[in-house]
Amino acid sequence: MMEPLSNSKAVDNTHEEQFESSVTVIEKQAQKRIFKIIVIGDSNVGKTCLTYRFCCGKFPDKTEATIGVDFRERMVEVDKEQIKLQLWDTAGQERFRKSMVQHYYRNVHAVVFVYDVTKMSSFESMPSWIEECDRHNLNQEIPRILVGNKCDMTAKVAINTNLAQKFADSHSMPLFETSAKDDEKANHVEAIFMTLAHKLKNSKPMMTPFIAPTNLPSNVQVISLQDKKASEKDQCFC
Repeated sequence: MMEPLSNSKAVDNTHEEQFESSVTVIEKQAQKRIFKIIVIGDSNVGKTCLTYRFCCGKFPDKTEATIGVDFRERMVEVDKEQIKLQLWDTAGQERFRKSMVQHYYRNVHAVVFVYDVTKMSSFESMPSWIEECDRHNLNQEIPRILVGNKCDMTAKVAINTNLAQKFADSHSMPLFETSAKDDEKANHVEAIFMTLAHKLKNSKPMMTPFIAPTNLPSNVQVISLQDKKASEKDQCFC
């Protein structure tokens, strides 16, 4: 007759099962694919507010100018696969971003070009932002999207949809007009990044987490959502 397992053996088996389960979870987490999306445009067009809305689900209560690079992450499900979108937002002012550009354009999977629909100069800057991408040898095949932000300010709109659509078509980009601030248009923000997520599903991702570059100039800072998780409940860097 087989002897029943002792309590110690039962405990050992339980620990083994828990360990194996933990290892499986860690392995699955390590296998999650990461895609880097950069958000480009002039200062004050609302780049960070768009990424904040998508990752945090609301518009920030406070806004300040981004100095250096800010990035946020969100896990999304595409065709039953969990993938991580890592959104990089950089300062629109040259003096804040010059030293960071080479890091910013490294291993990019998609680009979001943002202009302010109430400010013609921000729209007229789009060719120079596209040129900068090309100058840093970004693959022409990676997804690119044009976004007109602040369309809740209907009385001040300076760039009509037809003009923006012609520009988007000439550069083979889809156009989205949205508002990071207006809750009723928040689904448009979701659609922007989920459109990219579906396009990226079949792309080759980064398999390792982001590691902030070192030895940067004193005027450059890299801020992650994890590093400022608590403080971002009350502020946003735009």
